[in-house]
Amino acid sequence: MFTGLIQTIGFIEQRDRLVINCPDLVAKIAIGDSIAVNGVCLTATKVLSTGFMADVSPETLGRTNLSDRQLKYVNLEMALAVGDKIGGHFVSGHIDGIGKLCDRAIVGNSWELSFEAIPEVARYIVFKGSIAINGISLTISYCNDSGTNFRVAVIPLTYDNTTLKYLDIGSSVHLEGDLLGKYVEKFFKAGNSPASVHHNSTITPEFLIEHGW
Repeated sequence: MFTGLIQTIGFIEQRDRLVINCPDLVAKIAIGDSIAVNGVCLTATKVLSTGFMADVSPETLGRTNLSDRQLKYVNLEMALAVGDKIGGHFVSGHIDGIGKLCDRAIVGNSWELSFEAIPEVARYIVFKGSIAINGISLTISYCNDSGTNFRVAVIPLTYDNTTLKYLDIGSSVHLEGDLLGKYVEKFFKAGNSPASVHHNSTITPEFLIEHGW
């Protein structure tokens, strides 16, 4: 489990077995650790003097852009440890799909980035909701009704310390929708409403309102 708060930027040195240079982070890495690489949860299989190695399955390569030769820099985040602060939102490291950067603009002292999302991801995109873009926890500041087009506001600290600054218009990005939204979606699918699943439950909408929810 991750939070979408990037710890450092790594550089891809090798791709047949992924080797990532990250001298700022290497002292914290042990074999077997889970590391989010541009939002993709990978396992460190070897620790090197200036980075780490990770094996990437064909399934992961098929669902991500990690095999793209133009991809040089990646966001890195170590998995949460017990007691760590959760400053972003719950990020699983399991990518829902690929999106692309459509526009970039400076607004005030921040950046506004516009993205396009495929329908599989778009259904989890809601105004003021959370989304992970290349592993970065961001808040949606605008989206169309379908969620296929959305915008995020990025402060200079985030922009300067993540790979967002390396993106060109049309660049592909990893998108992961809000995990909580996925559970809510599944719960209400196929008639699995609170009334049908928990018909004997004493928790009702009236109960929740009465207790401040």
